[in-house]
Amino acid sequence: MKVIRARNVNDALLLGLDLFQDPRNFREQQSRNGTTYEALEPVTTVYEKPWERVMLVKARDANPFFHFIEGLWMLAGRNDLKPLTYLVSSMEDFSDDGETLWGAYGWRWRRYFHKDQLKLAIEILKENPDDRRCVLQMWDANKDLKKVGKDVPCNTTIYFKIRDQKLHMTVCNRSNDMIWGAYGANAVHMSMLQEYIAGHLNIEIGTYRQVSDSFHVYHNEVWERIKGLQIDPWTYRDIKNPYDTLEGIVYTNFINNPEVFDWELDRFFSIHPSDIDTNGWENPAFKDIAVPMLLTYNAHKEKNYAKAYREVLKILPNDWMTACFDWIKKREESWTLTKKGENNNE
Repeated sequence: MKVIRARNVNDALLLGLDLFQDPRNFREQQSRNGTTYEALEPVTTVYEKPWERVMLVKARDANPFFHFIEGLWMLAGRNDLKPLTYLVSSMEDFSDDGETLWGAYGWRWRRYFHKDQLKLAIEILKENPDDRRCVLQMWDANKDLKKVGKDVPCNTTIYFKIRDQKLHMTVCNRSNDMIWGAYGANAVHMSMLQEYIAGHLNIEIGTYRQVSDSFHVYHNEVWERIKGLQIDPWTYRDIKNPYDTLEGIVYTNFINNPEVFDWELDRFFSIHPSDIDTNGWENPAFKDIAVPMLLTYNAHKEKNYAKAYREVLKILPNDWMTACFDWIKKREESWTLTKKGENNNE
């Protein structure tokens, strides 16, 4: 098994790209979604600082709005598409019925198995911090095996344990696209889950390990755009991590009142994104991140970029603010070029 030890997701992406630099490490493998380069053996990624979850490598062009709000959507235990398609319309492509996602992780954490696994996990670890049986299940062998559909869970099982007064987490994954999954959505969503559980236990976040059985990249335009970021591992220590260049604060916990966090999750998703307001939020996840994110995104959808730049500065953690600012800036530049082209053709 290959082990990638990384400070954070930005580290992991560069080291993962380096893995695919050497043809002895992978093979070409066909899949239902096209040709992949697949690592010859399972890959475990070890994150030392899971809370540094924001992808800041500009060439990757990750959507920070979608990543964070989908993470909250999971914690809320939802499977409905509407909150996601407001941000990324193509999410409909992964739905069998056009309304829900069959493999939605949050739904499986909190509702699918007719029990709230997150609540139970918190209770178990409060009662016995040494417990080694705190396991979350996402895979349903009765229905997922041989299922023909667009969305079957890729992450299958999660293990929690407390050691040295820190919450450690191991996530097992059957099939992991390195760019969009492992070092995209998974790094955000699973570390948010870890932070949620740790916040309710009032302990620090420990290590996050992601075990990926089929670790692969799709041979497409995204791969062509970022593969040049590959690095020589012998000189890696000389390369500055994007988090080292940030000025301002980076949150290590977005929960300050666990008692009302779930209520705020329900409130957040009961409001249409275009109607979101800034009043009455208590936990930093909402008042400092998600709410100003939506206000920024709403302005982007209106093509009111002056307003978008005002709103984005209200996102307090500097990692999320920087990522959102860069994403908005790139969309404004693209929109401006399109408008110029239209004017030139008149």
